[in-house]
Amino acid sequence: MRKVFQAELQHVGEELIQIATLVKEALERASNAFLETDIQEAEEVISNDARIDFMQNELDERSIDILALQGPVASDLRMIVGALRMSSSLERMGDLARHVAQVARMRYPAPVLPDSITPIFTEIIELDKKIIDSVIALLETRELSHAQDIAKHKVRISELHVEVFNRMAADDWDHPAQTTVDVTLASRYLERFGDHGVSVARKVTYLVTGDWNAVPHSL
Repeated sequence: MRKVFQAELQHVGEELIQIATLVKEALERASNAFLETDIQEAEEVISNDARIDFMQNELDERSIDILALQGPVASDLRMIVGALRMSSSLERMGDLARHVAQVARMRYPAPVLPDSITPIFTEIIELDKKIIDSVIALLETRELSHAQDIAKHKVRISELHVEVFNRMAADDWDHPAQTTVDVTLASRYLERFGDHGVSVARKVTYLVTGDWNAVPHSL
C-alpha cells in the first residue's frame, strides 16, 4: 500500500512539472504575439489554455483522492495540500499568459506597445521567462537556490512595473486612451505572472523545510 501511495505522490509531482512546462510554452508564445504582433501565436495560447485547465483539474482530483483514500501522515499531507495550491498558481500563470495574448489579438494588426516603452516590456517578459524556468527547476530538484532566483527576478519586475506607470504619467505621454489601457493591463498581467511564481517558490520552500519561519521574507 505504501508503494502505491508513493507512486501516487510521484505522479502528482510529475503532473506539476508538466503543467509548469505548458505554462512556459504559453508565455513564450504570448510574448511572440505581444512583442512581434504574431496573431497565430496569440490564437495558439488562447486555444491551448484549456489544456492547462484540464491538467490542473486532473491533478486536483488525484490529490483529493489521495487525501480521501490514503490517510497521509503530516509530511505527506503537506505535499498534497501544497500541490493543490501550486497547481492553482500555475493555472493562474497560464491564464495571465492567455490575457497577454488576448491583448495582442484585440489590437492586431497594430502593435500593442509604443516604441518608447517596448524595451521595458521586453525586460519584464525575459524576467518572467526566467521565473518559469526556475519554477520548473525548483519542482524538479527541490534546490532552494532556484527559489531565491525567483524572488530576485520578481523584485526587478516590480521595479519595471512602476517604471511603466511613471512613463505613462509623464508629460510627454501622448498616446490614446486605448493604448494606455492596454499597456496598464499588460503590465499588470506580467507582474502578476511573477507573483504566482513567487507563490510556488514559497510553497516548495515550505515543503522542503517544513517550517514557514524558514521561508525568507524575500519570498
